[in-house]
Formats: sequence, structure tokens, C-alpha cells
Amino acid sequence: MPVLEARGITKTLGVGRAERRVLDGVTLQVDAGEVVAVLGRSGSGKSTLLHLLGGLDRPDAGRIVLAGREITQQRPRALAKTRLRHVGFVFQAFHLIEELSGEENVLLPARLPGAGRDGERRARRLIGELGLTEIAGRRPHELSGGEQQRLAIARALVNDPELVLADEPTGNLDQENGATVLALLRSLHRRAVVIVTHESEAAAIADRVLHLHDGKLQAEGAALRESA
Repeated sequence: MPVLEARGITKTLGVGRAERRVLDGVTLQVDAGEVVAVLGRSGSGKSTLLHLLGGLDRPDAGRIVLAGREITQQRPRALAKTRLRHVGFVFQAFHLIEELSGEENVLLPARLPGAGRDGERRARRLIGELGLTEIAGRRPHELSGGEQQRLAIARALVNDPELVLADEPTGNLDQENGATVLALLRSLHRRAVVIVTHESEAAAIADRVLHLHDGKLQAEGAALRESA
């Protein structure tokens, strides 16, 4: 069974003359252990797609099944629990809480109501595995962008999710730190990983590269033929 399956996903943004269908019948399947990259220019709907796949927003039409649960039909409370236990989010802007140390940021999802067990143990193991032990007691403003993003990845993994969604994860990083973060995302065994990006270098780590253009999601070869 796929970790993630989306079929016929449609989403329109804006109203009146500004209305635009950013996703038009998108279909996507991602298996455990697979890394899929979605390439598209700025404004193409990549982040919108990621938010729908992770249950942060709802599509106008279509069906999304995550870890065996159809999230498009879930009530808000059940959907929040599904996100907490089954999805890890990594964002371009890190979204670490400045008042908390690195370790406290990683632990935060594990301490939320509805989180599974063993979160604290996993948090400390992840901090060690990702080489963050020496900086775990510092606040985000004391850290480099690469260190902050690695902490954000540890936080995304602390509840042991089947699906990791990364939105432009290297967008605020230099080339060296970006390469480190991409290697880390590539190494997430057993999990399904979806990366949305406008950078072909970031997409190069994926098992499959899809292109989002005019609301349609296409395999790399098909997209290249169409643009030729």
C-alpha cells in the first residue's frame, strides 16, 4: 500500500477576476522509501499542493489517502491528529521558536496532546544522529541556517511519521549546507518523502522528478517532450 495517494486533486485560489485554478486534476502516489521531487516555478502551486498532501488545507475536489486514512473526509480534530502522528513538515524558513532551545524545538511535537509514545527518546537519538548534540542547547538565532534546518528535520521526524513533506528545504541555505540537508532527506529510509522546489539541484536527489505546470503534474520525460 502506498504511504500517500492523491487522485484528481483540484484547487482554485482567489476570487472574481483574480480566481485561478492552481491545481487541476493532480494525481500522485508515493511509496515508503521513495523520494519524489516536484519541480515548478514560483507561483506554480507547489506549496499549495504540499499543504493539501499534508492536510493543512483541503482540495476543492479529489481524494487524498495518507497512511491508509482518507484525510479529505476527516473532521478537523481527527485531521490534526493524523498530521501530528503521520506527517513531518520541513519548511524553507525553518519555523523554529526563538524562545526555545534547539532541543526544545525538536521535542515540541512529541509533547503535544495526541502524540505517540517515546518522543523524548527519539528526539535525543535524532539530535545525536544528526550531529546536533553540541548545539542543541542554543537558541535558533545563535545557529547557522544549516544547523537550524537540521534541527527542523529532527523536529519533523520526532513523532516517527511515514511521510515527510519538504517545501523548498534548501531555499535559505548556501550550497554546502544545502547539500548536507539534501543528503539527510535522501537518507530517510522507510519513509515517503516529497520535496517541492524550483531548484533542479535539489530535485536531483529524488527517485522521481515531476513537473507542476499549468496546474498539471507530469513525469519529467513527458514535461520535457511537451516543452520541446
